[in-house]
Amino acid sequence: MDFLRPATWAEALALKAERPEATPIQGGTDVMVEINLDKGRPAALLDLNPVAELRDWSVGDDGRLRVGAGVSYTRLIEELGDRLPGLAQASRTVGSPQIRNRGTVAGNLGAASPAGDSHPPLLATGAVVEAASVRGVRMIPIGEFYTGVKRNALEPDELIRAVRVPPADGPQYFSKIGTRNAMVIAVCSFSLALHPSRRAVGTGIGSAAPTPRRAPEAEEFLAGELDWDGRAPVSEDTARRFGELVARAAAPIDDVRGTRDYRVHALAVMARRTLGWAWRDYGRAI
Repeated sequence: MDFLRPATWAEALALKAERPEATPIQGGTDVMVEINLDKGRPAALLDLNPVAELRDWSVGDDGRLRVGAGVSYTRLIEELGDRLPGLAQASRTVGSPQIRNRGTVAGNLGAASPAGDSHPPLLATGAVVEAASVRGVRMIPIGEFYTGVKRNALEPDELIRAVRVPPADGPQYFSKIGTRNAMVIAVCSFSLALHPSRRAVGTGIGSAAPTPRRAPEAEEFLAGELDWDGRAPVSEDTARRFGELVARAAAPIDDVRGTRDYRVHALAVMARRTLGWAWRDYGRAI
């Protein structure tokens, strides 16, 4: 196994073009586990840690936050938690403090596991993945990024350069169920984002389908039911129906972490709970 260590982004893209089979690593918190468990040995590792520009974040001309591929979960929580609350909440559930110090959202995207914690809030907020190669830069809407179980839309010569996420314009919440309280892979997860400026709702479902996915029917229903101006309480019927539509959007399986039926039930519960938390916050923001 070859170990490639570019010093600059241009060098990284050139190496990826030359060796498209090389597996990129940033924190290595997913890739190295697979190697250590002998679940796969890449032909080459492309270490992006020395590329300083990947560790930066900025605000783009469109107002979106551009989070570099090397920004760790810890930094995202500490530096962007107030502007990306849903993603920050999900980041707090990732592994241990040591893992959060090394792991990145871009690495989560590259692995494309259905159980990845960052996927639901990225879907709920309408993030865009910035992919780059020697051929140029390509913007991939998050809903088009996941193509199958642990597969994504990147071309063989492309690397994730950054993730572009709109700052929160309303309450956001992330909920996750696991077999214990910490350092656990999600049995299922759910994220909700309210967008009062356009009276819209965003959702994200994790670990309950071959890929992370939204619940469009649930989003449309809830956006039409919420009292955006008066902020009247959400009725029990509305909350229950929202939960049912979220659960209907999932396509879970039975596996070692949980059954299909449990995941369907849990998603409905998480949808109702996150809605209650988010609407409470919205009512307080008068």
